[in-house]
Amino acid sequence: MKRWIVRKPEKEYSERIVKESGVTGLCGDVLASRGFKNAAEAAEYLNTDKLSDPFILKDMTEASEIINRAVEDFDSICIYGDYDCDGITSTVMLFSYLECMGANVTYYIPERSEGYGLNSDAVKKLAEQGVDLIITVDNGISAIDEAELIYKLGMKLIVTDHHQPGEKLPRAEAVVNPHRKDCDSPFKFLCGAGVVLKLIAALENGDFEAAMNEYGELAAIGTVADIVSLSGENRFIVSRGLQLLVNSERCGINALIKKSGLKSPITSTSLAFGIAPRINASGRFGSPSLAAKLLLTDNEQEAEMLANELDRLNSERKKAENEIIDSINEKINSVPEILYNRVLVLSGENWSHGVIGIVASRMVERFDKPCFMITIEGEISRGSARSFGDFSIFKALDYCSDLLIKYGGHLGAGGFSIETSKIEDFNKRIQEFAEINFRMMPVPDITADKLILPDEINVNNIEGLQILEPFGEGNRQPVFALCGAVIEDIVPLSKGIHTKLKLRYGGSFMDALIFRYSPEDIFLKKGDRADFMVTLEAQVYAGRKSICIIVKDFRKNGIEQKKYFAAKETYEKYKRNEDLPVTYYNRICPERGELVSVYKTIAGGRFSMDTLYMSAMSQDMNYCKLRLCVDIFSELGLVNADMFSQEINVVKNAPKANLDNSEILQDLRNKINNKLTV
Repeated sequence: MKRWIVRKPEKEYSERIVKESGVTGLCGDVLASRGFKNAAEAAEYLNTDKLSDPFILKDMTEASEIINRAVEDFDSICIYGDYDCDGITSTVMLFSYLECMGANVTYYIPERSEGYGLNSDAVKKLAEQGVDLIITVDNGISAIDEAELIYKLGMKLIVTDHHQPGEKLPRAEAVVNPHRKDCDSPFKFLCGAGVVLKLIAALENGDFEAAMNEYGELAAIGTVADIVSLSGENRFIVSRGLQLLVNSERCGINALIKKSGLKSPITSTSLAFGIAPRINASGRFGSPSLAAKLLLTDNEQEAEMLANELDRLNSERKKAENEIIDSINEKINSVPEILYNRVLVLSGENWSHGVIGIVASRMVERFDKPCFMITIEGEISRGSARSFGDFSIFKALDYCSDLLIKYGGHLGAGGFSIETSKIEDFNKRIQEFAEINFRMMPVPDITADKLILPDEINVNNIEGLQILEPFGEGNRQPVFALCGAVIEDIVPLSKGIHTKLKLRYGGSFMDALIFRYSPEDIFLKKGDRADFMVTLEAQVYAGRKSICIIVKDFRKNGIEQKKYFAAKETYEKYKRNEDLPVTYYNRICPERGELVSVYKTIAGGRFSMDTLYMSAMSQDMNYCKLRLCVDIFSELGLVNADMFSQEINVVKNAPKANLDNSEILQDLRNKINNKLTV
């Protein structure tokens, strides 16, 4: 279960924004809830009009002059990219531009097996091929040793990157990176493709319109794929790029759109879930040059063939993910104690390194814990980590630095390599880091821009939110809280795969869609009051406008989330054999009547742990006690509790069991008695 945060927009600021800008009242509330006090502040954030002068970026003048000179002198230029979507689109953009300018240009995108960024073997190979100038895109800022090697071998280097620089910059003719401490660029959140777009504009004497018209769709794909903040200049790049995608002349992009099954209008979400994964798949399972060739080709037959290959690789990626997830499922159900740790550390033989980061994200989403995934590859293993909240992956890795071969990352993600023999020590150290730094571990949250009232849910208000698009990182789609809505009916959709709820909210009746939940999976019943986190979209069907309400999260009305999370933390402490105050044991030890009541509830439906908790609310039972009830039943063979899926089912025809034989119940009672006699 997520922690719900419902913002309360300042009425003064909302009214001022509406008055000054003419946006709808609901849009004004959303902007005010996000911290804007007037229309000018909101307009600066929501800019979709232009890019700032590219020459404001430190070293951009030097970079453009050196590149133009190299083009004129027909020097051998190599664009050195990266194997992810941002790196591939960046490479294609700059290569295409320089090729059109008549440059003697090639490109090099390392395979994933070579590692991220410049590597000495590749540098030596390029020197042997007679390259004069290497231009990095989406990498290079940390390549201190490789930069020295480039100059030792008689070549020159220009770095364009967007990752955080260290204390020392690499030796180069120019280092273009908005995160440089001495860079005056007002916008810092460009991705690699965004920096390249600025470079191309600089090579065109600052004409960003020409750069945007020719390369905007590629820059938009790279920007969305790299999950950078969709604010400021990135909004301009993505907004214009999406417009250009509608009538793109790049047959590779058109082939990808067709193969992805994307429908008009193409949105930032379409790019994130349709196009970007297929481009990324080439770097994960094939060769990133496949995606580069697709984006560069002007042959429709070749484009179709390459798009088919990327689609196949994407399917292979999904298969590899599912194989790892199946392995984790088996591991967790055989060693459920893994889930009681503050942090998940999961390792397996020869898991595909190209997807363990994706799987780590899915485990974070499933179990609400930071996750470190490690693929064992002989004596040396490689890892990828994901987290949320204020649990810093980089700080956690830094705490374990003496155990690691190398590591890097930031707040929410990171990577590392480690000797296989040290994995268990690494696990212990990570748990130690979490225990020292967090009295209570962070929990994932979902934030509503406001509690929406029934009369605010109208087509005019919903259409007025479109000014906030494109949505993405740093500019999420508005979410609203509906609290106390009454369930009038529950209707299955798509043969029970999805569900439509008919709601009465205040004096209004409305439909809400819950995807990937069947009616049987929903603990709600007709007449229940429930709370919802929703997004709202305006739709047109047969010429009529309507509102589509999509449920992002839901729970029974009246949940006290502070108590829930505190009780969940207590449960995990108990399962880790940590000492608890005697008053806690009294509160979490179930009585016979409570056990019987919970068993009857489980027998009456299909539940996960959280939905069982929602159903057991009427029994006024804390989450920890409820979990221990389930553990007792599982121990006695009365229920099956799948620790991975969190599904709970009664064992049919199970033999009768004496509750007093439960070791868990005996342990709880003993601890109460021992505490009382001390």
